[in-house]
Amino acid sequence: MKARLGFHNRVVAALLPLLFLVAPAQAADPARLEGFYQRLKDAAPDEAARIEAEIRIEWAKSGSPAFDLLLQRGTDALDGGDYQTAAEHFTALLDQDPGFVEARASRAMAYFMAGDVGPALADLALVLRADPRRFDALAGVGTVLEETGDRSRALAAYRAAAAIHPHMPDVNDAIERLAKELEGQEL
Repeated sequence: MKARLGFHNRVVAALLPLLFLVAPAQAADPARLEGFYQRLKDAAPDEAARIEAEIRIEWAKSGSPAFDLLLQRGTDALDGGDYQTAAEHFTALLDQDPGFVEARASRAMAYFMAGDVGPALADLALVLRADPRRFDALAGVGTVLEETGDRSRALAAYRAAAAIHPHMPDVNDAIERLAKELEGQEL
């Protein structure tokens, strides 16, 4: 079984360059994302969850079956706690397409989970440069900053994420917690 898996991996690796050449372009549609972001801001909580799912589907569109395979492998490794392998898959994607924002956001998560805070923040900065409304990246910046003790800037990042997507329980909890700590409690 192990030999077959190794063979399979070598075949996939050999075919990836060919798949890049024949892949149909169906990458994320900026107009669709714009509509989703506008609706998300004012959505009710149950509707926000559905809109968020649509946004995440749009973010993951690569336009390439080979990219989709690498993204899925990276995501599976990330979900399985193999952060090094996940980062390698996402890096392979970014080597082929440095502008694939979802791969960069996912690699930031892999780096952060592996304890590589600097590379995680660098990737998050590039994600936000490409799409300033990536609420997951803003929340990620908040988490990294909070973990490293920069609570004031973490609060600002969380608030920026909540301004785009007001129905993220972890972000809203962090805002409440940090606001009380930094700004005091109203009497």
